[in-house]
Amino acid sequence: MDTHVKPQDADGPDPEPASSVAGLQPFLHDAVVTLYAPSLAVSGADGQLSAGADGFYHGDRRALSRLTVAAEGIPLAPVQGGVRGVDRADFRAVLRGLGETTPDPAVALHRHRHLTAGRLEEVLVVTNAGSGHVRLRMTVTAGTDLAAMEQVKSGQVLPVVPPQAVDTGGKGLSWTGGDFTVSLAAEPAPDVLQPAAGQLSYDISLRPGTSWSMTLTCTAAYAEGDQFPAPPQDRLPWHNPVVRSADRGLDGWLEQSLADLDRLRLTDPRSPAPDRPDQFLAAGAPWFLTLFGRDSLWAARMLLPLGTGLAAGTLRTLARRQGTVADPVTEEQPGKILHEVRRGSLPHGGLSLPPVYYGTVDATPLWITLLHDAWRWGLSPRDVEALLPHAESALAWMRDQAEASGDGFLKYVDHTGRGLSNQGWKDSNDSIRFRDGRLASAPIALCEVQAYAYEAARAGASLLRAFGRAGADEWEEWAERLAERFRGRFWVEDAHGPYPAVALDRDGRPADAVTSGFGHLLGTGLLNEEEGAVLAARLIGRDLDAGHGLRTLSSESVGFNAYGYHTGSIWPHDTAIAVHGLVRAGFPDAAASLASGLLTASAAFDARLPELFSGHGTEAGPGPAPYPASCRPQAWAAASSVLVLQAALGLAADVPAGTVTVAPGFASAYAPLTVTGLQVGGGRLDAMVTADGSVDVSAPRGLTVVTS
Repeated sequence: MDTHVKPQDADGPDPEPASSVAGLQPFLHDAVVTLYAPSLAVSGADGQLSAGADGFYHGDRRALSRLTVAAEGIPLAPVQGGVRGVDRADFRAVLRGLGETTPDPAVALHRHRHLTAGRLEEVLVVTNAGSGHVRLRMTVTAGTDLAAMEQVKSGQVLPVVPPQAVDTGGKGLSWTGGDFTVSLAAEPAPDVLQPAAGQLSYDISLRPGTSWSMTLTCTAAYAEGDQFPAPPQDRLPWHNPVVRSADRGLDGWLEQSLADLDRLRLTDPRSPAPDRPDQFLAAGAPWFLTLFGRDSLWAARMLLPLGTGLAAGTLRTLARRQGTVADPVTEEQPGKILHEVRRGSLPHGGLSLPPVYYGTVDATPLWITLLHDAWRWGLSPRDVEALLPHAESALAWMRDQAEASGDGFLKYVDHTGRGLSNQGWKDSNDSIRFRDGRLASAPIALCEVQAYAYEAARAGASLLRAFGRAGADEWEEWAERLAERFRGRFWVEDAHGPYPAVALDRDGRPADAVTSGFGHLLGTGLLNEEEGAVLAARLIGRDLDAGHGLRTLSSESVGFNAYGYHTGSIWPHDTAIAVHGLVRAGFPDAAASLASGLLTASAAFDARLPELFSGHGTEAGPGPAPYPASCRPQAWAAASSVLVLQAALGLAADVPAGTVTVAPGFASAYAPLTVTGLQVGGGRLDAMVTADGSVDVSAPRGLTVVTS
């Protein structure tokens, strides 16, 4: 007996999702993202690639904008869908009414997705669990607009590129745009191929208890190869630790974060040893799956307790592209570290960023500090020494820019009118403002950038002195003069007391908005103990601490928006930096409160913290609301889990001095806590914190353990 669709179960067409509106950035908060850098796939929970940011991407290009499955005359009802790990996803749907003789579904479609670099594989399985023989026609529709990632991000709707039929051992389709080629192959070959419509159709006949399957394979490639290829999977540049705590949420957060970071890895094709290329982390999926100076540096710094391999690869990758000339178009300057690298220029709104863009004020001091910290964690003297000329160039850039500013502060301004108007990590055009909501005008001196510069100058001095190079004393003096200037110019006061302004504007006036930037100052050495205590108290105030992280802008400020990208939202890395800074500055209780909020947030996002989320406080609900267009996974959000663990353990290394410190400040919140497989000085470090607060540490031979 053949059975068909029950008419009463037929559904009408689905409305266009509100997450996809032409001309507006697509929303991603409910998207299923599978990742294997430099490739990723984005779909809804139904598995269909159909609208908005949906697609299979490779190297900042959309290879498929449509990949849908339909059964002729039979409604598909999605029942389950989501990621399985990082590079896989599964989706299930019921073919409503087909083969049903009871209220129970009888025929189902199971869609398995697997991603590798440059390759998307989908296995479609139709099963008949009913008692009757069923027949159906299933059609796969594929298409692409070959859009650049920035075009997708800006909500542009591009025309579909016509496919061609190709012989791929069965039948399939292909598309070509310039040097970019996409091929779609099906196994078995379709019963009907309609190239103009991009459709592959199958006539399926299933007896009771049987199944049918087919495999779709889409490959995408550039003629000249990937700009930043995927790394060898057996050469992870860090060691994954094992964490067992009384709070299983912490364990799961770290495990998921490390899995995400694994798939964000890319390599530098300019590496001198092609069989062992330098590795770094792409900033995030989908919008920023490429090299970003600031993001890659911060993420590598956060992962130092897992080994120095990622830091070394990141430092060398950026050093190869360090500025050598003054170019007003790219904003390159001698000694400067870049902001981002893309395959082509990035037209977006009023912006026009060149493929290699240097418009960042903070990547250069952060590069110096990462080199210093990697040395302290055990990067070999030979590797450090090879990078010292780049460090000296970066220090010279800091000195020259501070001198040129007229008041000794590190500043930025977009001279082109086509680049980023704000060039710190809060780089949206409305992020730097006064308490009354007015925007600051460039040139702008950010408070956290002065802290980065201070820390970099002292770090540079330590490196120069340790390796017998000139200039250490001068850089220490430079740092102290900067601290004095900062103390005299940045501090302002409101009804709650004194605090540093977020920035100085072009006229030297303090832009007095209260922001999360306080956290970036702590632990850098820029502040004295009294100033640190003031900021520690401000950070845990209700206007900044939302209960699951720090708001980028105080809720008491004019212009606060819980959905504002940098004007009220919460960024996990921002909060984690504050947690670590509070511990370094001697305020573990304040750090514990913020860390607890991040852990709560990670649970709300299934242990995969997004780039940012909304700044609504706990009074608005038990968990945070998503920022709809946020990257997820994202490098420094994922790496924040390691930084919080480091802060909880009070972990610090000084391999050149032969010491490693484990001084738990708030690890008791997770006790009993056992961490095995951390790395320091090229060897393994294990630590255990018991419920009563006692500490047991096993460190590599030759290192003295300092505990408290």
